[in-house]
Amino acid sequence: MPGEAVTLQLGHYSGCVGAHWWGLQAASLRGPAEPAELCAAALLRPGRGPGGTETPSPRLVALELKGGVGALRPGGASAEAPVPWDGAVADYRDAPRDSGNRTGDAARDGKGGPGAAVPGAAPSGSQDPPSVRLWSDYLSVPLHPRSLHVIRQYLHDGDCGCLEAFAQGESLLQDPACLEELEDRLHFFVEECDYLQGFQVLCDLHSGFSGVGAKVTELLHDEYSGKGILSWGLTPATSDLADPQSSFYRLLNTALGIVHLSQHSSLFCPLSLSGSLGIRPQPPVTFPYIKYDASLNYHSSAILAAALDTLTVPYRLWSSQGSMVHFADSLTFSGRKVVAAWASLPFPASPGSSLPDILSAHRQDVPWKLLLSSWREQKVSCCFAQSVVLRGVGRERPSSSPGRQPRMPLQGWESPQEMLQHYLHSHFPGSFSTAHVLQQPCSTTPPFPQFFSPLLTRQGFLQDKALGHSSAGPDRGVQSIPVLAALQASPVLHELLSGLWRDLRARNVRRWSSFFTAGVEQDDFQQALEELKTLAQCYETGFGGDGSEDEADSD
Repeated sequence: MPGEAVTLQLGHYSGCVGAHWWGLQAASLRGPAEPAELCAAALLRPGRGPGGTETPSPRLVALELKGGVGALRPGGASAEAPVPWDGAVADYRDAPRDSGNRTGDAARDGKGGPGAAVPGAAPSGSQDPPSVRLWSDYLSVPLHPRSLHVIRQYLHDGDCGCLEAFAQGESLLQDPACLEELEDRLHFFVEECDYLQGFQVLCDLHSGFSGVGAKVTELLHDEYSGKGILSWGLTPATSDLADPQSSFYRLLNTALGIVHLSQHSSLFCPLSLSGSLGIRPQPPVTFPYIKYDASLNYHSSAILAAALDTLTVPYRLWSSQGSMVHFADSLTFSGRKVVAAWASLPFPASPGSSLPDILSAHRQDVPWKLLLSSWREQKVSCCFAQSVVLRGVGRERPSSSPGRQPRMPLQGWESPQEMLQHYLHSHFPGSFSTAHVLQQPCSTTPPFPQFFSPLLTRQGFLQDKALGHSSAGPDRGVQSIPVLAALQASPVLHELLSGLWRDLRARNVRRWSSFFTAGVEQDDFQQALEELKTLAQCYETGFGGDGSEDEADSD
């Protein structure tokens, strides 16, 4: 049995990804009674809800700003419909609001209104997204009363009073009251673990929460030595690029967040569907069988949650032989603490096809997308180390017929893992690769959005013609999908990290004195910039480098 992990959600977009991720955990518990491949207890804690019912809840500490959870109280119940709880959990779910109460993100989305559907299920015959205002609107699992802490010094949404700079986030945890609050919550969840593997940190990278994440990972590194700290830097798919100050703050927060979070984490992975983390806007990442609205956090966070649920499989398996520390160590040697995520959602496969046939159909190129930037679409055939998970596909061997030759020599391998390993070796020769193949697919039942191509069956397999099934109702639409996902220490990170460095070096940061008056010293910033450059150089291959580190852009 794998050990337990404690998860931290730092910021509103992290809450959006987390709400979907916890929904996926709950859906897996409602799945078939066949022997489970993933250990739910790695992420969930046992508890009892109202009436004494068994109600597992996330082992979670979530930090959010005032107004970021709507009518939900930090104690766990909705202010509109208080629910008495019996035991160790309280239900944070809240009804969708009508258009008369909608502000912030939902108002800008322009969706919803009286009669709007519950999250994840669009009205019959409609492709409109559901009415969701905050991540609490589609949180479908109960949270422990100690999980949520609202930071009241800053507002979630508004023209002023927002947590917008890295140093503001750092200073929050220099407040003894806030630090004590966080430590008390952490100790509660840690002390009930039988064997703590470590911590998963979901952190908003684009806002002042990057500074919160820097201090949180430093605290975890100092107080829980030897435990794994896997940090995920999350950024929405779109941002307000029309505002120069917001755009530059986002760039500064991202760069400082990458440097500081990677320094104190066992592994750090930036995750986003945004076309660029740098200053130049690029179109969001696209997927061939998903039509999502990049302006909706509800949509983009669902895609990232499905990827995250697959990427974290190796240390959550019942058969796991290693911990989060071993998992991170296999990817982050030679100073490469930052890894890139790739995913194919859904992984294109025909109904009933065997694993060798599925892999043979993609022998020319792996059909995944980089979950960080849309700039690189060409084939990438080099990485230093990778962890790859394929889930939800048939393990059957291909049916043999007289005279039929296999399209790829996979039939001689004993296990699905060996088949996938051989496939990876053919695409990434010389790379250190670990592979896992699961029969269990990724659930996409509500509140997961129904934004899939009509070419997909309810099990997420690809057909030649569109199907007529409706996306309305809890038992309709695409119920699950196969997913291929990977974490790579890859040379693509050289250009991405050095691109951030060049963007910052080319600009006069003194023009943005308001960012630095929040508490970042110019000398500390210049040091962080050098550390970012050094980090980027860890991913050079010795050939094919762009050689442009010292050629700063002039615009």
